Amino acid sequence: MRTWGPLTAVSLGTFMLLLDVTIVIVALPDMARALDASLSDLQWVIDGYALALAALLLGVGAAADVLGRRRLSVIGTVLFALASLGCGLATDADLLVAARAVQGLGGAAMLATTLPLLGAAYQGRERSTALGVWGAVSGASAALGPVVGGLLTEGPGWRWIFFVNLPVSMASIWLTLRAVPESKGPAGRRVDWAGTAAFASFAGAGTYGVLRGGAEGWTSAATGGAFAVSALALVCFVLVERRVAQPLLDLRLLRKPAFTGVLLGGVGYNAAAFGVIPYLSIWLQTVLGMSAMTGSLVLLPLGAMSFVVALVAGRVLHGVAPRLLIGVGLLLIGGGVLGMAVLDAGSSWAALVPGLALTGVGSGLVAPGLAGAALAAVPAGNAGMAGGALNTFRQLGYALGVALFGTVLTAGMRDTLGREAAHTVAGGGAEALRGTLSEHTVRAAFAAGLNAASLAAGVTGLVAGVLVLVMVRAPGRRSARVASGGAPGQDSPAAAGAVSARGE
Repeated sequence: MRTWGPLTAVSLGTFMLLLDVTIVIVALPDMARALDASLSDLQWVIDGYALALAALLLGVGAAADVLGRRRLSVIGTVLFALASLGCGLATDADLLVAARAVQGLGGAAMLATTLPLLGAAYQGRERSTALGVWGAVSGASAALGPVVGGLLTEGPGWRWIFFVNLPVSMASIWLTLRAVPESKGPAGRRVDWAGTAAFASFAGAGTYGVLRGGAEGWTSAATGGAFAVSALALVCFVLVERRVAQPLLDLRLLRKPAFTGVLLGGVGYNAAAFGVIPYLSIWLQTVLGMSAMTGSLVLLPLGAMSFVVALVAGRVLHGVAPRLLIGVGLLLIGGGVLGMAVLDAGSSWAALVPGLALTGVGSGLVAPGLAGAALAAVPAGNAGMAGGALNTFRQLGYALGVALFGTVLTAGMRDTLGREAAHTVAGGGAEALRGTLSEHTVRAAFAAGLNAASLAAGVTGLVAGVLVLVMVRAPGRRSARVASGGAPGQDSPAAAGAVSARGE
C-alpha cells in the first residue's frame, strides 16, 4: 500500500457507524431506568437507527454520486456527530429515539460512500487489500460493539456510548478531508427522491405496525392504519421505480430468482442472528442480575466466532460456491438460535453459550458470501445497485426482527403475567414487579417469552437458508471471482459498494 490515509479515514468512519448498531444493546436496561422508557421505546432506540440506514441508503448513495462522495461522507459524519451529542444529552425516550433516527441518516451517508471512496482511491491489488482490511474492520465492529457498550455503561455511564463518537468523528472528518480524493458517479445522474420517500414510508410504517400490533393488538386501529400506509407506500414505490429513468432499484432484477434469493437471505440473516439479542441482554441484566459488562461478555461468542470463521473461511473455503456458504450458514444460524430456546426459571447464562457460538459460526459463513452472491446474480453494470439493495435489506431485516421477536416475546409472557406486566418485564422493569410477583414467576415468564422469540427467529433462519439453497444458482466463473474479492476491484468503483456491511 502506497498510502494508508484513505483506508484509515474510511475504516474509522465505518467502525464507528457499525459499532453504533450493536453498542446500545447492553445499555438498554440503564436507558430504561434513566429515561423511564417502555419496551416500545427501547425497540425504537434500536430500530430508529437501523430503519434510517435501511430506508435512506440507496437514495443517499445516489445523491453522493451527484454531489460528491467525499463531500456527502463529511456531511454525514458531521450529522452523525451532532446526533450522537443529542443522544447523549437526551432527557426522555422520545428525544433519544429522534436523535437515533438522525444518527441513522448520517450513518447512511457514511455507509453509502465508504466503499465507492475506496474504489476511487485504490486500484488493482491495492484495492483488494483495502477491501479486505475494510471487511475485517466491519467484522470487528460487530464483535466489539456489546463489549465496548458494556465497558462504557458500567464505567462513565450509558450516555458515553454516544459521547465517544464525538472525538472519533472529528478524527474521521480531518482524515477524510486530508487524505481522501473527491469522486462522483457518471455525469447526468439524477436522484430518485420520490422512490426514497416511498421506500422510507413503507419500511417505517411497516415496522411501526409490528410494534403497535404487539402493544395494542393486531386488530387495533393504529396497527391496521400503519399496515395500510405501508402497503400504499409499497405500491407507490413500485409505480415510481417503473417510471423513473434512473430508479433506486431496477425492479427487473427481482425477476432473477438468484438475486431475490440473496435479498431474502440478507433479511433472514440479520433478523434471525441478531433480532433476539437485545432481549437476551435485558434478561441477563434485569432478571439474572448481571452487570452490563458481564452481560456483554456472555454475548461475545457470537461476534467472536463470526469474526474468526469469516477469516478462516476466506482462505480455506475459497472455491466453495457462495450459495452453499450462505445457505448452510443460515441453517447453522437457525439451529443455533433454536438451541437457545431451552430456558426455564432456573437457567443461567451458560445455557446460551452453545447456541450463540453456533450462530456465530453460521454468521461467519453467511456475511462474506452475501456480497459475492449478490454481484454474481446481476449484470456487472448493476453491481453498485445490487450492493446497496443488499445492505438495505439487511438493515431492514434487523429492524423488523427486533420488532417482530419483541412482539413474540411479550406474547409468550402474557399468559403468566398479563399484557401490561409482560411489557414492563420485557422492557427491563422486572425489578418493579418483584414486590408483587415471585422471583420464580418472573424468571419462568421471561424464559418462556425468550424461548418463543428464539423459536420464531430460528425458524426464520432455517426458512431463509432453504430459500437461498433453492433460489440461488450455483455460481459460474464470474461469481467465484467476485466472492474472492477480486471482482469489485476489477469491474468498477461502483461494484465496491456491493461488499456488505454488518447490521448487528
